[in-house]
Amino acid sequence: MAARSGLAAGPIIPETVTADLHHLSEAVISIDNLLHNLACIREITGSTHRIMGIVKANAYGHGAPEVTAALESAGVRDFGVANVHEAIELRQAHRLQGDSRLLAFAAPLPQHIGLYLEHGVEMTLCDLASIESASAIAAAGGGMLRVQVKVDTGMGRLGVSPADAAALLDAVDRAPNLELAGIYTHFAEGHDANGFTAIQLERFLAVTGEYERKTGRRVLKHAASSGAIVSKPSAHLDMVRPGILLYGCHPVDSNPTPLPVKPVMQFQSTVIFVKEVPEGATVSYNRTWAAPGPRRIATVAAGYADGFHRALTNRAKVSIGGRTFDQIGTVTMDQIMVDLGEDRTVQPGDTAVLFGWDGPSAGQQALAAGTISYELLCSVSRRVPRLFRNGSPRS
Repeated sequence: MAARSGLAAGPIIPETVTADLHHLSEAVISIDNLLHNLACIREITGSTHRIMGIVKANAYGHGAPEVTAALESAGVRDFGVANVHEAIELRQAHRLQGDSRLLAFAAPLPQHIGLYLEHGVEMTLCDLASIESASAIAAAGGGMLRVQVKVDTGMGRLGVSPADAAALLDAVDRAPNLELAGIYTHFAEGHDANGFTAIQLERFLAVTGEYERKTGRRVLKHAASSGAIVSKPSAHLDMVRPGILLYGCHPVDSNPTPLPVKPVMQFQSTVIFVKEVPEGATVSYNRTWAAPGPRRIATVAAGYADGFHRALTNRAKVSIGGRTFDQIGTVTMDQIMVDLGEDRTVQPGDTAVLFGWDGPSAGQQALAAGTISYELLCSVSRRVPRLFRNGSPRS
């Protein structure tokens, strides 16, 4: 098996793992590559723009506490999570810097509003009813609740309509226990600079422009996630929100951006068995693959329960010892099989790279599976330990 030197283990909820356990499958996380990607983003956004690190979904499967700590070490002070429960989990696992801010993107339920105040989480506001509840709860708690208003300019998911935004913003300003921390929107196809993205940006700037003219003060504005960061500089505004680019993948796997990002996660497993089969032998459930001739077959200790999608059946590539082989047979819960052909160098104990810097990319595997790299990264399950590496990964 490839040496595990240079790896530092990080906490994986609910347990802590250590590198010397030699887990059969693991996700190696390169902090150097993460910081390289951040530097690539800063190079195109410039020093005047704030960066919100998107660490929702356990930092796209990479480990939110460790990713947040690494980004803070590089000066990032804004972070985005999906909901207040993710925010609380992050705060409990990692002590954020005193000036770091945490925004939860989900619209709040009334019974959760008190949690934002208690844990110092900025709340997304989309409607007047939430303002009334938030103001009352903040007043009862004797605190000030920081909020951001989301404008639905065309994503069609969450947010106030542009037509109703002025009234909502006025209500926030009139609520004595609410502080407006920002206004934001989200693009439906940010990788395409023209067309609908341009329309959404125009709608958003009309809302924020009217508010700033009316109140005579500037407000934090943000709209660009990974796609628009690269495609539409005019959407950078005051802050950008990189997600998938931070983790070394591209918004559209079939059309990578020119940004030279590097993968932050290497998902790898272990060859646990090698056998020889004759011509015509079938492999795995439903006999979806038959040997076209005598073959050596490797069994690798990762399956769909670990995050190797069943949709990759007979479509994926796997790298072992620097060589690329076909995955064969139906992907099972705990193992996959690999066609070694006549190769006799692969042995039990060898490392099999499922995606990462030493094998196929997450984007390549996503295209083979008919999905997106976001899903593959998020799908690497919690039974796969995350091992955090400082220093450049071997490539």
